[in-house]
Amino acid sequence: MISRNAKILAAAGAAVVLTGGAVGAAQLDKSVNLSVDGTASTAHVFGSTVADVLDSQGITTKPGDVVVPSADSSISDGQTIIVKYARTLTLTVDGKTRQLRTTETTVDGALLALGLRGDGARLSVSRSQTIGRQGLALTVVTPKAVTVTVDGKTTTKTIAAASVGEALTQLGVRVGKDDKVNPPVTTPLTSGLKVAIQRVQTKDQDVTRAIPFGTTQQKTGDLYSDQTKVAQAGVAGERTVTVRSMVVDGKVISTKEISSKVVKAPVDRVLLVGTKARPAAAPSTTSTTTATRSTSGAGLNLARASMWDSIAQCESTGNWHINTGNGYYGGLQFLTSTWLAYGGGDFAPRADLASREQQITVANRVYADNGTSQWQCKA
Repeated sequence: MISRNAKILAAAGAAVVLTGGAVGAAQLDKSVNLSVDGTASTAHVFGSTVADVLDSQGITTKPGDVVVPSADSSISDGQTIIVKYARTLTLTVDGKTRQLRTTETTVDGALLALGLRGDGARLSVSRSQTIGRQGLALTVVTPKAVTVTVDGKTTTKTIAAASVGEALTQLGVRVGKDDKVNPPVTTPLTSGLKVAIQRVQTKDQDVTRAIPFGTTQQKTGDLYSDQTKVAQAGVAGERTVTVRSMVVDGKVISTKEISSKVVKAPVDRVLLVGTKARPAAAPSTTSTTTATRSTSGAGLNLARASMWDSIAQCESTGNWHINTGNGYYGGLQFLTSTWLAYGGGDFAPRADLASREQQITVANRVYADNGTSQWQCKA
């Protein structure tokens, strides 16, 4: 039988054990303050280190995350533990991209932490935008000085734009579809860049132009072989031409015809060319005539010189030595047969090879027989 004293001692021992356990549990239970990415909370935990607290709250960290104090630090009742998760910030500044890790939770905080104040810069998102644990892509366009020359004026402005085109848009500069921008609008904007704009216009204008008439020869037995006669005067035609001009900054730099329409067809000049042979003259008469022709050919006859000058201006624009290859020569457009028949051979084999005075001399001989009927143009 257990004595009454033994029971009392056993009960006393059990009480001591229970009391000691309660004191140990009380010492392990601590109240700590948590701040996770700025969100505060309080937790009661059994543990001795920061790592114990994080484990009990299901908080896991990765390299780059910040834990203050460190995970292996001891904790005390009422202590504050701060956890900041690292995020990936894909940052593009003026077209150059890099990836950064930051524990900041807002765009503004991240820029400040990276030393990028970004005063006057254009951001793709608000500065107050939060950066989630999944990260964020941020584009920053910094302000740059740009000099623009347009419409005769040069202006320098500081503007946050990524390209020349964006800068012109923000500056309110209108660029037409044909205008030339140097450098092109797709060029990335850099500080100090100079941009020049040329205003380009195309203008169409209708003008009337003459169509020269040709000459048709018809043989006739009504004239001697050394004679010609204009049966029908030539008439110049007309055509309407649309001319397109390229105008750069108010100056015409090029023109080209883009269409042409005949509004009046030209009428050819009809020239009768004699085929009838002259009757043979008596020998004495021929001798006398030849002598007379030779003698007359030796001298110059400048009668009606002003009239012949006027006709030459019309026939050949006053070019006394013209030879276009059309069978007519000189300022008065002689046929070679007519030239030789009226003694032109005394001066030159063709009219264009003779002087103005010699051509007028031969023209006066033709005039003596036919007047001015041989010429389309009249004085």
